[in-house]
Amino acid sequence: MPKVLKDERLIEKFLTRGVETIVPSVDALREKLMSGERIRAYQGFDPSGPYLHIGHAMGIRGLRILQQLGHEVIFLVGDFTAICGDPEIGKDRKIMSEEEILKNMDGWKKQAAQLIDFEGENPAQFKRNSEWLSKLNLKEIIELMSKTTVQQMLERDLYQRKLKSNTPVGLQEFIYPLMQGYDSVFMNVDLEIGGNDQIFNMLMGRNLARVMRNKEKFVRGHELMEAPDTATMSKTKGNGINLSDKAEDIYGKAMSYPDELILKGLRLLTDVSLEEIWNIQERIKADDNPMKYKKLMAFEITKMIKGEKEARKAEEFFERTIQKKDISQDATIKVDILKLKLDTPASLINFMKVYNPDLSSSEIKRVIEQGGVEVNGNKITDPYILIDFTKGTIVKFGKRKFFEVE
Repeated sequence: MPKVLKDERLIEKFLTRGVETIVPSVDALREKLMSGERIRAYQGFDPSGPYLHIGHAMGIRGLRILQQLGHEVIFLVGDFTAICGDPEIGKDRKIMSEEEILKNMDGWKKQAAQLIDFEGENPAQFKRNSEWLSKLNLKEIIELMSKTTVQQMLERDLYQRKLKSNTPVGLQEFIYPLMQGYDSVFMNVDLEIGGNDQIFNMLMGRNLARVMRNKEKFVRGHELMEAPDTATMSKTKGNGINLSDKAEDIYGKAMSYPDELILKGLRLLTDVSLEEIWNIQERIKADDNPMKYKKLMAFEITKMIKGEKEARKAEEFFERTIQKKDISQDATIKVDILKLKLDTPASLINFMKVYNPDLSSSEIKRVIEQGGVEVNGNKITDPYILIDFTKGTIVKFGKRKFFEVE
């Protein structure tokens, strides 16, 4: 068993950097971490979409700090709770099939391994809550449901908003917090990490741990980071900076953040010191050009996921292809239409699907309709327009991808 460290610097970083809520209190959790006792902590991730993104990185990095301190950490895939579907505002979320869930979570361990160790002296555990939730019988579920009340469940603001807007709340959605809460009981954890949108669910687990195990479970809720389009980052929408993205795409997406999110991005997604971030804030207030600080943010975010070497390459790629508009040979993907047996003329969306296998059809369609694709310098917004992809045709997808037909 690894030695538990009482590193005050790391502990304070875990307790404060990007953290919005700690229950029961910051002081109580600090005392726990400084006691030298080894704790068990986890964060759950529902496979509602195929991508882990930098919003998830905030929690994974928190687990990584605990791992460095010698504590036991668990990366939990909510493959069974995904069947219930954590309710979203304005949506009647459909029940996911086993095939959809497995497809979405495929590759997650590899993505997360960029930020946390699944091997070594103190490896993180990779678990799925179907291991225990799928085995509960009806009697056990009824007993579990008896531990809370309808009134307690209705305290969740998301349910309140759905009810006020006459949006249906499925019973399977209604018991989602209970199912997530049972994860804490079964795994007998001391601490749960999650975004501030998960506070209600995490507190449900805290209540169940107290009732069923006579144990106090700590909760750490962190801030959420917007996607570059300033909407909430979503696995389902795929609008975030994904951990599976190439380094140049991570850098380029980060550069598309509006200036007003530079400081937040630095604070939540990088290891740049808070003192330096404060100095940057003062310089921007004094009319210093924010571009260099956005580039710093993009570099640090890329470095966090892909390492410094890849971050340098991504920065050079951005400067060459975007800032200097130099579409050099090594920045262009060569396309052999015949080899991939794509008939021409072909629809633009079919062409892009072949050369962007990591993106869904809906994501590609959205990029095209929003004016993010050019063919030979002409912006195309019709995903289904037929194009004769002859030799020499240059296709620009987004701000960073270039294709040339051979």
